[in-house]
Amino acid sequence: MGELLADHTTLRLGGPADRFLTHLDPSAWTDLVHTLQEDETPPFVLGGGSNTLVADTGYRGTILRMATRGVIARPLGDDVVEVVAHAGEPLASLVAFSIAEGLSGIEYLGGIPGTTGAAPVQNTGAYGQQMSDTVARITAYDWHRGHTIEIGLESCGFGYRTSIFKTKPGQWTILAVTLRLRRSESAAPVTYTHLAAALDVIPGARPPLAEAAWAVISDRTQRGLVLPMSGPDIRQAGSVFLNPQVDRAQAAAIRAAGGSLHHEPCGVSRASAGWLLEQVGHLPASRIGPGIYCSATRALTLTARQQATASAFADAVRTLASDVHRMFDIRLRSEPVHLGQGGTSPLLV
Repeated sequence: MGELLADHTTLRLGGPADRFLTHLDPSAWTDLVHTLQEDETPPFVLGGGSNTLVADTGYRGTILRMATRGVIARPLGDDVVEVVAHAGEPLASLVAFSIAEGLSGIEYLGGIPGTTGAAPVQNTGAYGQQMSDTVARITAYDWHRGHTIEIGLESCGFGYRTSIFKTKPGQWTILAVTLRLRRSESAAPVTYTHLAAALDVIPGARPPLAEAAWAVISDRTQRGLVLPMSGPDIRQAGSVFLNPQVDRAQAAAIRAAGGSLHHEPCGVSRASAGWLLEQVGHLPASRIGPGIYCSATRALTLTARQQATASAFADAVRTLASDVHRMFDIRLRSEPVHLGQGGTSPLLV
């Protein structure tokens, strides 16, 4: 039996992998590629395991745990600093580094689980910031071409919680991420009202950098957006759904019912997936299926408890999505990657 993948994901669910390798030393990548080329398909790269649902039957292939660490800062002039982070560096550590160095650009991404290399795949974002705002280039191994390449911002295909690395899985393995940050004593303008309230400032204000970063962690913790260290909600994958895009009629109906909307610069309106779930009766701490519950603080996070299985978790996700679609005619898209016996795919809902 191979390495049990339940030991490497935050949900602590899933069976074994045929082969499990860990990449620690960036200089050893070439040798590792020679080993990986024995496989018919590229490896599935696992970072912190916080956005992955592994099937109970496991994975028929190679799992590569990306564990390279390190961050380097290079001044470019005009208060712009280029920051290069290895893919296995925790995103939280990269944010902490930027704050300690007085660099603005990712201060609102604190408290998000996972690695730096995984963040561009989802175009991770929060409180009005997202990775695509500061990415200069991605260093990645191209399995089709057979060598390492540099991918510029314009070629990453970034969108709302997506990128070419997500839409074309298996073509690239991200090795390092280069950001361009700016020296500043102040954070970026606060755009979220609840964060402004936590900071006791008006929307649009630019609070001190460290103060803004601390407020983000505090706000995320109070709202159940940080992976807990203990308690019944410890086994989770964070938010299970993306905030869905809605049309004008749907937006008007949601607004009339007291729901909140987020308007993107491109003109797209998105509803709160958590609010939709609560409207159909899925409240915090409610049971969804065998061993599967909404977290104690929010319906948008599902937790696994005693006797939970990956298949029960997947069924619970489908139940939530189906209930929202039936009441609102809005389709929710799941966030976790489904790592199954035969490969990877979005969790179909």
